[in-house]
Amino acid sequence: MRRLRVAALVLGAAAAGLAGCTPSAGGLAGGAPDSTVSTPPSTPESTATPPGRSSAPEAEGPSACPTGGEGAGGSSKVSYADPTGGSGGSGGSDARAVAVAGGARVESAAEAASAARAAPWKDRPAVTLCFDIPADRRVVRGTESVTFTPDRRTCEVVFRAWPNKPETARAGNRLDVTAVAVDGQMTTPKVEAAGAPPGSPGTLIRIPLQSCLSAGKKAQVELAFTLTVGADTPERVGFSSGDRTIWLATAYPLLAWQRGKGWVTDPAVDLFGETTTSEEFRLDQLDVVVPKGDEVLGTGQELGVVPSSRAGSVVHQFRANAVRDVAITAGRLDVVERVADGVRVHVGAAPGSVAPAGEWADATVSAVKELSAYLGPFPYDDLWVTIAPDVPSGIELPGAIQFGNVRPSGYPELVPHEVAHMWFYGLVGNDQARDPWMDESFAEYAEVLVDGTAERSLRAQIPTRVRDRVGESMQWYASLRNPDLYAVGVYRQGGAMLHRARQAVGPATFDRLLRGYIDSNAHRIATPNDVARAFASQPRVIEILRQYGALPR
Repeated sequence: MRRLRVAALVLGAAAAGLAGCTPSAGGLAGGAPDSTVSTPPSTPESTATPPGRSSAPEAEGPSACPTGGEGAGGSSKVSYADPTGGSGGSGGSDARAVAVAGGARVESAAEAASAARAAPWKDRPAVTLCFDIPADRRVVRGTESVTFTPDRRTCEVVFRAWPNKPETARAGNRLDVTAVAVDGQMTTPKVEAAGAPPGSPGTLIRIPLQSCLSAGKKAQVELAFTLTVGADTPERVGFSSGDRTIWLATAYPLLAWQRGKGWVTDPAVDLFGETTTSEEFRLDQLDVVVPKGDEVLGTGQELGVVPSSRAGSVVHQFRANAVRDVAITAGRLDVVERVADGVRVHVGAAPGSVAPAGEWADATVSAVKELSAYLGPFPYDDLWVTIAPDVPSGIELPGAIQFGNVRPSGYPELVPHEVAHMWFYGLVGNDQARDPWMDESFAEYAEVLVDGTAERSLRAQIPTRVRDRVGESMQWYASLRNPDLYAVGVYRQGGAMLHRARQAVGPATFDRLLRGYIDSNAHRIATPNDVARAFASQPRVIEILRQYGALPR
């Protein structure tokens, strides 16, 4: 993220209400009558209903999410090319014009990836998702199916409901899980507040398993959920009350597993910024049901548009080989597309935006090219860019970005910072709440590198309260009760730290070791120890990172 300034659950959904929005195994279609629990207030392990609220928000009529899997609406499936090659899919709206660099076949980003780059986890989860977005945007209904293979024994499955974190919930957003099945059997999860504000469902959803799952054994978890969307919100979830553009990121139950560690259950942090930890998963299919006429920006490869079970609606479909999260945008958007260096860049902006979509597309393509020269091949074949009317900054997702409605030339640091996150957080993951510097400091470093403002960065004055505290957690920074100190302490100071290290050992050496760090830690969740290992041959780099507090002394 770049700042422009320095359920617990309602499981009483009737079978009829879930018709047409049930994951492939069908375990949710006949919800057991005794599977209902109340939405808890924001206290750990509570089961009471909060005052003035007895259930999730109501949505009118049955959901139009197509069911997946053979014999359960599988006709909605479409064929598609392997995402590692070719242009793939059937494309999007005929109104979209694609400008292709050159004219000959363009090698995809995945095809051009460094031979030294680590491959995705072979046992990564497989996910299918559906979002049913109504014309009024207020309540989105969805389904999710996750096939999960742990690398260590577990007796539960844990999801995070990040729209219920303080900043997002205060903006009027709310995620309620309404039904859960494990291997086809309905089950009742337990919710914990885990940092959610009063009156909001919890952020931590624990689903007990009837028998513990040993390493290497699969489980299929299916969920149905409703998402209440706030109007005109400055967050990653929201819709515009003016032009009805809707933008949704991390707006579904997110599996919280980390290889070699287990479940990540840290409380949400009351600070504007990302706090997720997620292993990559294979997004087998993403269905977005919208009114006809809406353009849709998604995640991964665009497969095409198929008919919906509801009159007046259509289904836009996507898939992705390896992503940590999902973002979508829908609305009457102007969409511009570019193809350069094997990357398809899709930019959508509402008519009347401060800057046209083409201006954002040009800036994004430039950033992709400039950063790839330093960091290696771009991690994704597709990059989806939304200009959201009410987002005040930039918010990164794997293969997707939400930008505020500003003119990119007025904030030259904004585009390269968010594009840099495709390597730092997208490709090389991290625990964003515990180690925010591992994506934000590196993104700031890369932004400054291509902007040519390193000397100015090195001269920045850092307030005493955060000086040499680059490696502190978001919780520590939230305790300062000054968001600008987080921006200065992690972003500005962290970027300067890395440029000082580069200056100390020389650009060629630092760039080579940084590329090695990216390639070695691709498709996994890295830790500060991984950074230390990558630069172990250069004690001066380690000394500087310790001096700034990024690594322990």
